[in-house]
Order: sequence, then structure tokens, then C-alpha cells
Amino acid sequence: MSTLKLKDGTEIFYKDQGEGPVLMFHHGWPLSSDDWDAQVIFFLQRGYRVVSHDRRGHGRSSQNIYNHTIEQYASDAAELVEFLDLKDVVHIGHSTGGGEVIRYVHKYSNGRAKKAVLISAVPPVMVKSENNPDGVPMEVFDGIREQTLNNRNQFYFDLTFPFYGYNREGATVKDGVQRNWWRQGMMGGIVAHYDGIKAFSETDFTEDLKAVDIPVLVLHGEDDQIVPIENSAIKSAKLLKNGKLITYPGFPHGMPTTEHETINKDLLEFIES
Repeated sequence: MSTLKLKDGTEIFYKDQGEGPVLMFHHGWPLSSDDWDAQVIFFLQRGYRVVSHDRRGHGRSSQNIYNHTIEQYASDAAELVEFLDLKDVVHIGHSTGGGEVIRYVHKYSNGRAKKAVLISAVPPVMVKSENNPDGVPMEVFDGIREQTLNNRNQFYFDLTFPFYGYNREGATVKDGVQRNWWRQGMMGGIVAHYDGIKAFSETDFTEDLKAVDIPVLVLHGEDDQIVPIENSAIKSAKLLKNGKLITYPGFPHGMPTTEHETINKDLLEFIES
């Protein structure tokens, strides 16, 4: 196992595979770097160096109970980038990982980031407020907190249905995909997952989006039941200086897995453009 001990003592698990132009993948809540398997092998086979990590408290990283904020996640990513001395990196983030990416690129990249991709990502801000009236009500996130705290084993399985669109009529439900999501989730620490809900739902990325001037690709499924597209990708694309938006009719939140052939093709085209 490859691990990096961060400045605060937290150990981060990471994978550094292949040679060539560098891609770094940032996973969503409450998963791990394994969620990128369909992308990792695709790009390794095409001559890329692929780096991915388990966020603090998630997957195989140490189950640190402190500092579960987007700011800390972005800082952790920066430590890993600098440790590996990565340059001209394309950063790709899914869901919470998309928030981590845009904060990292804005505040911590120090010129090391070449491009960024936000997939089914949480920016600009998820939760409903006076400034974000069409956001997701706080009661929804309170429900996620309650289920994570008291019913995590079952909740993590139940959540796979809307996550992958398996609750839609005619969907082909894959038990292995659901079990793999559950496996990844249950590997992580409950404190990290509980505190992470506030991080992904309440962090405002508006200023990050406005400040970033490198090319940013925004990909989002139009049937995303976890991060509604109108409150996320549509707004993010308008805030970016150099953004490109692609939306997909009928695609779910977990489209990097269920629709990986389409997503990988569009990622490759953007990366090589």
C-alpha cells in the first residue's frame, strides 16, 4: 500500500499508476478511489499516469475524526500533489470530489493544474438558503445525517437506487455495482462521513468558480437525483471564465460507472484538446 503521512499525522492512501501526462481523480462521498476503476484502466491503457487517493477518513486512509471540511480536503490533495511532484495535472472530481477539485485549483494548485473536470459535482452550493432559494432543503441533509448516524449499513445500500438511477422504470439493476458502492462506503469512518455531509452540502464554491481561469469541463446527468442539475452544473458553467458544459438526458448521479463509455470518451476529448 502507498500512503502519505500528512502534516497533521493523517495517513492518506493513494494509487500512482502508469507513465505519461498526469490525471488525478477525486472521489465522492462516502466512497474511495476504487470508484474510479472504469476511468483508471481506460486512461492507463491510453498512456496516462493516473493518480487517485482515498480522502481522509474514507476508504483505506486513516479514520481521522478531525477536519472534515472542503478546505482541508483540498489542502490534503495539495500535499499529495507536491509529495509526488506532479505538474500540468488534469484534476477530475465526482460529486464532493468536484468541490474538492475547484477549491484546490483556486487556492492550492500553485500553477500545477492544467485543466479540471467537475462530474455530477456539488458546486456552487447545494443547500437551500435566502441566497440559494432553489437549493436542496436542509431537512434533506438532516435526514442523511440521521440515517448515517443510526442506520448506515442499510442506508448505504438503499442510497444506491437513486444514485445509479436504479429506481427508474426499465433500469437494469446491477447487484455487483450496488455491493461495490456499499463496500466502499463501509470501509470509511462514520465520523468522517457524518461530518462530510456538512462539507459537501453547505460549502459555497461561488468565488472558487469565478476565480479559476484554466479550462474546466462540467459534466452532469439530467436525471441526477442526488445533486440536481439546475442547482449545480447549470449555475457552475455560468460562473466559470473558461468552462464547457455537457449534459446527458437520463443519466444518473453515478454516471461515471453506469455510463462510463460515454463519460470516458468525453473526458478523453477534453483532456486531449
